[in-house]
Amino acid sequence: MLTLIQIAQVLLSVLSIIILAQFVLSLLIAFNVVNTYNEFIRQFYNGLNQVTEPLYRPIRRVLPDFGQLDFSPMVVLLLIRIAGLVLDNIALTIMTGRPL
Repeated sequence: MLTLIQIAQVLLSVLSIIILAQFVLSLLIAFNVVNTYNEFIRQFYNGLNQVTEPLYRPIRRVLPDFGQLDFSPMVVLLLIRIAGLVLDNIALTIMTGRPL
């Protein structure tokens, strides 16, 4: 059981890195620092969007429209952090045998 929790924590960490990479790359593209005419950059960005868009979509339905600002990545990162804390508490409970 502990191993499954550790695997879930690693997957949450990887997902956080993917979200941060997508966010930074979107800023670089928005400010014309990175050229989307480059095939590698375009494919990399599209791949990141395909991974993150299903996570953002339900949150965007709930959040009000802020114009150009998109707070859905921040909300997803916050939810990932909360899930990590829950997993930490479950792992601690399993290791100590005492409920928190």
